[in-house]
Amino acid sequence: MGNENKEIDNVEELKSDNNPFAKDGFDATEASDDNTSEETDSQITDEITSLKSELDKINNQYIRLAADFDNYRKRQMQEREALLKYGAEETLKKMIEALDNIDRAKASVENVDDVNTVKDSYNLVFKQIYDVLAKIGLEVIDTKDKEFDPNEHEAVMQTPTSDYPENTIIAELQKGYKLGDKVLRPSLVNVAVSE
Repeated sequence: MGNENKEIDNVEELKSDNNPFAKDGFDATEASDDNTSEETDSQITDEITSLKSELDKINNQYIRLAADFDNYRKRQMQEREALLKYGAEETLKKMIEALDNIDRAKASVENVDDVNTVKDSYNLVFKQIYDVLAKIGLEVIDTKDKEFDPNEHEAVMQTPTSDYPENTIIAELQKGYKLGDKVLRPSLVNVAVSE
């Protein structure tokens, strides 16, 4: 029995010290850790590849969006330039008729001695020009018997008087015009002040 015990000890020795195939401190769990780390490395590589492809996709979308925005900006700039360049086109088309009448009136009054004919031709053309401008929104700023409004009027004179209430417009020195609510040119006026 003592021999059997010795053999068992030898088997243990074979397993550890004398076994050339046995590693020092070899543990079966280490082998499974190596396999697990290889699997983890493979998963990480797959995830990196997936993230790179997603990043490329997002980057391409960004590049397309930036190009679309740049094209939109250029198109808007071209439209704005065209509007500034040709925005007066409709107005000028309407004014051409008035210019035609000015030419006709000029030709008709060259050999006319009657002042009333010249006056009538002038009044006709003058009215037509104002009608065309009114159709596109130009308004004359009203000043007659109005109180001075610094948003629409510019006081270039002040006259002390008791004939008019203070801050009332006495006379218009130059007509003012507005387009809708926007003042294009304020009226130059003489304003009454107290004596």
